[in-house]
Amino acid sequence: MAKRKAEEPKKGAPEWQTTFSDLMNLLLCFFVMLFAMSHVEESKLYEFVAAMNNTTFSVFDAGSTAIGDGVLISNGVSQLNELDEYINSTGKVADSSQNGQNLEEYEKFPENVTAQELQQAIDALAIQENEELAELVEEAVTENSIADEVDVSFTAQYVQLTMNGALLFDSGSAELKDEAEQVLDKVGVILERYSQGTVEIEGHTDNVPMHNAQYADNEELSSARALSVFYYLTEHTNLDPANLQHAGMGERHPIAGNDTAEGRRSNRRVEIRIYNPAR
Repeated sequence: MAKRKAEEPKKGAPEWQTTFSDLMNLLLCFFVMLFAMSHVEESKLYEFVAAMNNTTFSVFDAGSTAIGDGVLISNGVSQLNELDEYINSTGKVADSSQNGQNLEEYEKFPENVTAQELQQAIDALAIQENEELAELVEEAVTENSIADEVDVSFTAQYVQLTMNGALLFDSGSAELKDEAEQVLDKVGVILERYSQGTVEIEGHTDNVPMHNAQYADNEELSSARALSVFYYLTEHTNLDPANLQHAGMGERHPIAGNDTAEGRRSNRRVEIRIYNPAR
């Protein structure tokens, strides 16, 4: 019987060493990534805050009206659902009303800035910008003698003009009154001057059930009222209709109790929101 030829030993490292080396490389990359994410370069932070101050910067696609869950930018900075709190724990930002200001104007942040602290700085900047815009709008409202008809407020996302529904419409109607048109003419001039992005018109009602030949319920009535204001502004101003939105909110967002006549009167309103282009 012929003898079997002995098998030659395989050359090179054992197969288990290849797998082990791949594992070590992956672990090394993982820990390098963790180390990189745990530090924020101060210069990069300044650049980002400056970018947020640029009115040409936009986080949302055109037409977005709310901030929801998702990723704001890279490096794991997550959006917050509410941006109306002014938190100043990371250092206050200097005057940011003008674009292109020098980075030296920003106060120093801590060396190791966390994602939460960075978000708080962004919120503070947005609040400051909208507060400044709200002051300008309120001055214009006063100069145009409509301070009694238009209330001005603001959040981190927008500056809001609120008009009482009784000023604009008769009960159960979405047809603008003559005196309402005079107020809207002045509001339109203010919007032309100060709105640089999306303007949203919302109609609101109280919770008293209604039904007539034109509108089946409060949802339809509030939508029709918002649409009436939308049509008036598009026809009597130079505002770009592509930047105007309208929505009927019915009775779903009261600002006062519906158990009193005064509260119901406050809830019957139209809100016009000037959104911050940077939000």
